[in-house]
Amino acid sequence: MIIAFTDGASLGNPGPMGIGIVIYRDGIVVEELSEYLGSGTNNIAEYNAVIKALETAHAMGESEVHVKSDSQLVIRQLNNEYKVRDPGLQILKNRVEHLCIGLTVRFEHIPREKNKEADKLSKEGAELGRKREKG
Repeated sequence: MIIAFTDGASLGNPGPMGIGIVIYRDGIVVEELSEYLGSGTNNIAEYNAVIKALETAHAMGESEVHVKSDSQLVIRQLNNEYKVRDPGLQILKNRVEHLCIGLTVRFEHIPREKNKEADKLSKEGAELGRKREKG
C-alpha cells in the first residue's frame, strides 16, 4: 500500500496551475512530483493532482492507495458526499473513478498543515508556469 499526499495550486483563480504529490510506502518517501499544468483553477489543479497520484500508483504496480488531500471539495466529491455541479470537474471526477478500477482507494481530507510537502511542490509547479508565461 502507498499513501499519496496530493495538492493543487493556482496562482490567481484562474491562473498558472501546479500539482504536488508525495508518495510514501512503509513511511518512506518513494516519489515526489511537482508539475506545471497550464492555466486553470485551484479545483482543476486539485483533481489533476489526485489523477497523477493514481496514474503513478498504477505505474508502480500498486493495488492499494490512500489519497490524502487538503481539498475538502475534491475529497467530498470523490467520496460522493457532495454533488459535482461543474461539468469540467465532472470530467475529472470520471477520470479519477476510471483510474480507481483495479485499485483499493481511500480518499481522506486532511488539514492544510498536514500537507505541507505536497503544498510546497504544487506551488513550485505553479510558480514555474508563472515564470514561463512572463518569458
